[in-house]
Amino acid sequence: MSSKRLKILVIGGSGTIGSAVKENLLQRHDVVTAGTKSGDVQLDITDPESIRRAFEQLSPLDAVITTLGKATFAPFEELEAAPLESSQHRIGIENKLMGQINVAQCARDHLVDGGSITLTSGILNEHPVPGSVSPSMVNGALDAFVRAAAMEMPRGMRINIVSPSVLRESLGKYGPFFRGFKPVAAEDVALAYSRSVESLVNGQVLKVW
Repeated sequence: MSSKRLKILVIGGSGTIGSAVKENLLQRHDVVTAGTKSGDVQLDITDPESIRRAFEQLSPLDAVITTLGKATFAPFEELEAAPLESSQHRIGIENKLMGQINVAQCARDHLVDGGSITLTSGILNEHPVPGSVSPSMVNGALDAFVRAAAMEMPRGMRINIVSPSVLRESLGKYGPFFRGFKPVAAEDVALAYSRSVESLVNGQVLKVW
């Protein structure tokens, strides 16, 4: 494990988790933030060309972290069979799932040798709640993607994923969905992202429950 100062891109750096990750890593590294409408650079994870442009602009980068992604909460009985373009699952598939996969695949081609990629899933694929069918599905797919991709990462690169429980800071919005769950502080979740970047773990789901 190197102690050198790294250049790290945090996508979603203005969000609750992203802000905590930035604050933690800035103590030791150079951090650049990106978001759809905020950050040092603008980037849309659903647009692969937007991701490529950002990497080309910021190169060389040692690590990339994604801390954002949308998915739809809806009761299973309200989910109708439909083509993807009109499915209620679409936002989760196109945004949180494929958006982060797009970031990982662009990062694979642009990060320095030995670079690291860290994505974000969540507790719901292992501990679902009513209404979480779609985000549970997306989180499970992301965890599986990371485990498989880790076996084939080129140039000594690593990939991991952080799976947090409901945030203490978000209980006002999401608390009713997570009765009986122990909330976690964003600053504690940020430690898992630091571990992914600064240790040698690879192909791991780093749970903060």
